[in-house]
Amino acid sequence: MHTSTIQVVPDWNPEQYRRFAAERAQPFHDLLALIEPGEISRAVDLGCGPGELTALAGSQLAIDEMIGIDNSPAMLDKASEHVSVRVRFEDGDLARWTSDGDVDLVLAAASLQWVPDHAEVMARWTAALRPGGQIAIQVPANADMPSHSVARRVAEREPYLSMFGKQGPPIDPVQAYVLQPERYAQILYELGYERQHVRLQVYPHVLPSTRHVVEWVRGTMLTRFEKRVDRDSFEAFVADYEAELLQVLGEHEPHFFPFRRILMWGRLPA
Repeated sequence: MHTSTIQVVPDWNPEQYRRFAAERAQPFHDLLALIEPGEISRAVDLGCGPGELTALAGSQLAIDEMIGIDNSPAMLDKASEHVSVRVRFEDGDLARWTSDGDVDLVLAAASLQWVPDHAEVMARWTAALRPGGQIAIQVPANADMPSHSVARRVAEREPYLSMFGKQGPPIDPVQAYVLQPERYAQILYELGYERQHVRLQVYPHVLPSTRHVVEWVRGTMLTRFEKRVDRDSFEAFVADYEAELLQVLGEHEPHFFPFRRILMWGRLPA
């Protein structure tokens, strides 16, 4: 009997993530636009990824010390390209991160959705802020879109269901962890932010074809499956996912890909 060795992908792929850099950057720019101008001495970008947007935020907001934090060695390796006198990067767990009330801005763009207990995490982040500090967070809110729901359906069928073992298919963090916009508004109020802005926004992306939706989610949502199975099994999963997704969405060139996101901002009393 032939026994194969499972080679599980251990980390993120920065190049795959960057394939739609322009589309992913627009919500980041919108998030920065919510931040009130003024002196920002120290800021952190939690879940900084490959680092170019961290550096951009540091420059655009004239931040004296901009610290990008991520727990992906591959992402931090790419982020090292953007190190400067004012910008540096550190390994860290955004779910547990906090500081001693010495930060002017906590920024988290498309990262909070990967961890549970958002009220508790946001409380730790708030504890890191100085009086008058600001928080700016963006999370996807598209768990009910076909790009996500089809992946869940395929994962719950054989042969993939058996591959995932007793743990079962990996959870969809957007479905499991992301809250309703009004809940985030309540959390910001309870944490003492005197001013806040929370909105649900749909980004009207136009991709070259429907098949490009698969390439988009390979850099983010599908990584949770890629880390649980061997490479051949993952490629088979992606093929079945693509076939079913095309049945649901149809094949279009170009393809309109609406993407829901929640943007939130708050400022503590000075």
